[in-house]
Amino acid sequence: MKKKKKILYFITKASWGGAGRHVYDLAINLPQEDFDVVIVLGKDGELKNKLESQHIRVITIHSLQRDISIIREIKTFWQLIKILRQEKPDILHSHSSKAGGLGAFAGRIMRVPKIIFTAHGWAFNEERNFFSRLAIYFFHWLTIIFSHTTIAVSHHTKEQAVIKMPFIKNKIVVVHNGIAPILFKDRNLARDEIFANHKPKNIDPHALWIGTISELHKNKGLDYIIRAIGQLLRTNTEKLPSFIFVIIGSGEEKENLEKLIIKEKLQDIVFLVGYKKNASLLLKAFDIFTLTSRTEAFPYALLEAGLAGLPVIASDVGGIPEILIKDSGILVQQQNLATWGDNPQVTRVTRAILRMLKNKEERIQFRLHLKTHVTRSFPLQILVKKVYKYYN
Repeated sequence: MKKKKKILYFITKASWGGAGRHVYDLAINLPQEDFDVVIVLGKDGELKNKLESQHIRVITIHSLQRDISIIREIKTFWQLIKILRQEKPDILHSHSSKAGGLGAFAGRIMRVPKIIFTAHGWAFNEERNFFSRLAIYFFHWLTIIFSHTTIAVSHHTKEQAVIKMPFIKNKIVVVHNGIAPILFKDRNLARDEIFANHKPKNIDPHALWIGTISELHKNKGLDYIIRAIGQLLRTNTEKLPSFIFVIIGSGEEKENLEKLIIKEKLQDIVFLVGYKKNASLLLKAFDIFTLTSRTEAFPYALLEAGLAGLPVIASDVGGIPEILIKDSGILVQQQNLATWGDNPQVTRVTRAILRMLKNKEERIQFRLHLKTHVTRSFPLQILVKKVYKYYN
């Protein structure tokens, strides 16, 4: 009988983010007759729960966290060494920056036959000081050097690495994220669930629903769109269609966003509705979807919005232009990331919202083209098939 290959996935966070979803999709869709799968991750979370519900073995390293701590990193490293010695994987596949670095180094020490790292974006794209970015460049470079193959989730992600890091051009390949069909809830049911805890009064029943599903983090640019809506209402003299803006998600920026909503006097228009389990099922509640991020790699949120048949406004950062191709949405030019301010970006987002609100026919065109592109170009089967090739 053919011997199965053991693959050990290593990921920092157990949350249901892009990297976590990617790991889950691979783990449950690889041929069971070919692979024995085990997942190593930090702390408990939704990813762990979903994996265990599919009877996939999970090992938790509680010291593995996103925040940097020298003592915790040393502890995590030795725990990983111990796990690799016990499990003896044929393939070590790491996801996220910290897991990638620790995994590549530990894998080399333990002589794992194949070490793969998937880059879901680069941490040097985030707002940091010069020396922090320089250190991150160096550790990303070491991760790629120590790994046998690095998978970038977008062409932009690969190009950034190839341009900025020496000797890695032949070690990095592109495999886009893929998405399986989604059984969306119908419009009225989805809207009821979004405001299940407290439905605001005086919402126009004919209002257009603009919405997003997003972690409340500075990288996601939610402040851009809140300011843009305030600017739109202050400066536009012509009559606008009635609309509201709904943000599904939780995160560290909640308090700051609440203050900004009050400052812009948008309490009756902009709603933070918190975390919703399986939020993607609720996308049919929206008429327009937005993702005005400061940095992205290849966001699942846009693939989901495409399957839901929504017209999209998004920043032209990272791999987003590889999803929002011509006539499939409005790409908002991102300003120089070195400045990280607002002003010009807010004005561009304001114009995009106004254009989307006023042009129903264009909204229809956008959603049809995007749905066709996502369905044809990014099915989950393609992701699994391409990664499977690198495992073999």
